[in-house]
Amino acid sequence: MPDDTQDVISGGHLVAKALKAEGVDRIYTLCGGHIIDIYDGCVDEGIEVVDVRHEQVAAHAADGYARITGKPGCAVVTAGPGTTDAVTGVANAFRAESPMLLIGGQGALTQHKMGSLQDLPHVDMMTPITKFAAAVPDTARAADMVSMAFRECYHGAPGPSFLEIPRDVLDAKVPVSRARVPKSGAYRASTRSAGDPEAVEKLADLLVHAEKPAILLGSQVWTTRGTEAAIDLVRTLNIPAYMNGAGRGTLPPGDPHHFQLSRRYAFSHADVIVIVGTPFDFRMGYGKRLSPDATVVQIDLDYRTVGKNRDIDLGIVGDAGLVLKSVAEAASGRINGGASKRKEWLDELRAAEQTALEKRLPSLRSDASPIHPYRLVSEINDFLTEDSIYIGDGGDIVTFSGQVVQPKSPGHWMDPGPLGTLGVGVPFVLAAKQARPDKEVVALFGDGAFSLTGWDFETLVRYDLPFVGIVGNNSSMNQIRYGQAQKYGLERERIGNTLGDVHYDKFAQMLGGYGEEVRDPADIGPALRRARESGKPSLINVWVDPDAYAPGTMNQTMYK
Repeated sequence: MPDDTQDVISGGHLVAKALKAEGVDRIYTLCGGHIIDIYDGCVDEGIEVVDVRHEQVAAHAADGYARITGKPGCAVVTAGPGTTDAVTGVANAFRAESPMLLIGGQGALTQHKMGSLQDLPHVDMMTPITKFAAAVPDTARAADMVSMAFRECYHGAPGPSFLEIPRDVLDAKVPVSRARVPKSGAYRASTRSAGDPEAVEKLADLLVHAEKPAILLGSQVWTTRGTEAAIDLVRTLNIPAYMNGAGRGTLPPGDPHHFQLSRRYAFSHADVIVIVGTPFDFRMGYGKRLSPDATVVQIDLDYRTVGKNRDIDLGIVGDAGLVLKSVAEAASGRINGGASKRKEWLDELRAAEQTALEKRLPSLRSDASPIHPYRLVSEINDFLTEDSIYIGDGGDIVTFSGQVVQPKSPGHWMDPGPLGTLGVGVPFVLAAKQARPDKEVVALFGDGAFSLTGWDFETLVRYDLPFVGIVGNNSSMNQIRYGQAQKYGLERERIGNTLGDVHYDKFAQMLGGYGEEVRDPADIGPALRRARESGKPSLINVWVDPDAYAPGTMNQTMYK
């Protein structure tokens, strides 16, 4: 007979204890009967329960929270449609290398294969898009498996994990003595590797003797919090740096080693190219945009990424920050690190930057109405402060912004990543503002992108999370429209991509936020400032020219 006087604990409370041990201070969720015991545990552990209107938002917010804080995010959703609604958020985190845990409910084990409410094979569905996916088979294992899932999030490059917990496993109580609750800091090894010392020495030698080196600082520079090491390397060795993804902002605009518009020129003319924390995927032309004559070096957390799609001359697997620090140390004192002879190369690239800027200057300053997208993103760039976290959520309009908007500090740029997911904007705002309430959050949406998760604007109002939101409104899914026009002709360019003329400013007002409409480019700056001063979640609805396309949209290979 069981001893009724023994201390007991439920599965949901064990989950909450494991989350607390991992440093999770809030979960993002949409309620369901399968998961409410986790809520009860979170209350006892002091973990905030943030409820949203769609499970995709919960998963994106967990992803965004991980990016901002460096700690893993967590979303909790119910079984069946609750879990399938969250699939897109998990998939986005998978491609973006973002560490998060999705916990999904499941029907009771006692009803296994009987057709219980919302029963689906969640683990089978999640396995291809996670680093770890499993079901919790026993209440006593709940905390242990949560810790196991988090551990797997950090194997190689970070990524998401998934756990499903059957309802009777979650609600049942077991003696505390039976349950293993891993202690914080006592179940994960350091994943920070400085790379192969011989390879580090070789890279230092390459950079010292290079005449025209270039470096691309990708998202893993921010993931590994390697900003200082990256800055020290490029300044010590006098190397021009390009940044993409979350690596944007590593160097501030105006820094002598910060380059943006001349990347293609640099990669075509450099003799040594170092790619840090960025795979040779579509964003890199699968490696084909790098000069075939250049010595190419790739640094990445994931062994599988190095040399994928393109041969390289040197590959280093390790933590971006530690590797770059080690390279700088190995190069120090060697003929001035080769730095003195690179002035002409940097001047050459700066001239290429200036030429590219002058080419688009008329559009950046255009007074046309409808408003040219370049004018809009130029105004946004001027509006940002050093404390502004910038979030891009859209297709063509965000492609425009990628060429113009320059975050002024590390970790102040957020985009979906290589999955190209629309709808990340509102949940990223939610995560960023809750994680860093001291920061201003500025988000640019395409009108199509905002439509996907925009109802959670109400969540931002409910939690009193002010931000400056801008909708670049052309009543179209313009990135796709361009491709259709190119492939099928103007008479078929509007099939399946044309939206209504929605007044998102009124939508914001309806939900308790600040809203304003802009049709004259001269009104953009004042409207942004009024949104900032309102102290509310805001949407500035800017009507942009539907017939202006970003160069990145027009150059997409899928339309060739």
